[in-house]
Amino acid sequence: MQSDVITLGVLWYIAFLFSTVCHEGSHALVAKWGGDLTAFHGGQVSLNPVPHIRREPFGLVLVPILSYALGGWMIGWASAPYNPEWRRRYPRRAAYMALAGPAANFILMLLAALAIRVGISTGRFQAPASVKFSHVVELAGGGTNFATTILSIFFALNLLLGTFNLLPVPPLDGNTGITIFMSDEAAIRFVDWTRSGFGFLGLFIAWYAFDKLFDPVWLFSLRALYPGAGYH
Repeated sequence: MQSDVITLGVLWYIAFLFSTVCHEGSHALVAKWGGDLTAFHGGQVSLNPVPHIRREPFGLVLVPILSYALGGWMIGWASAPYNPEWRRRYPRRAAYMALAGPAANFILMLLAALAIRVGISTGRFQAPASVKFSHVVELAGGGTNFATTILSIFFALNLLLGTFNLLPVPPLDGNTGITIFMSDEAAIRFVDWTRSGFGFLGLFIAWYAFDKLFDPVWLFSLRALYPGAGYH
């Protein structure tokens, strides 16, 4: 049993690290396209996890391992640096940069879903007749083996990361991303206002709101993945 827990933890960490590096690398790449080379010079326009770990060793190594050991899920964080003056000068480009991270997570989630559906259509996986609403590792069906487990984790984790980061409160990506619907002047005022006084309050609001919002998002996604299955 201990061996199974460790093996599952390794799979969780692989999925978490790759997904987070894709998230931050997408921020860095879109910032580079928009004229801000800060993250590029830090080596973060890359899927190489080393520069990302060097920047956030606690968020990418220590916290994920501790959160899995204590709760069975992995949480953590990373960041891509940017030039604040560039953000103020080009707020729309900054909004695209912010949205690039969640977009990367949703792409990974969709790729995992596609792989699951291909596995079912080719007979390698078996579509479950019933899905446990909170049970991630059996999501892909066909029992718990390497392929179904890693695909299930990628699907669930990236859906969670993408959705959470879209919440429009600081320091999450949605706080800047939502300004894509504003004028440049309004976008600058909004971001300056929210980031000047919210701090940890923003994270508190995000956790409270996410607890209410994610369940229907998760259920909708499961029903889209397995339209004929029951859920409990």
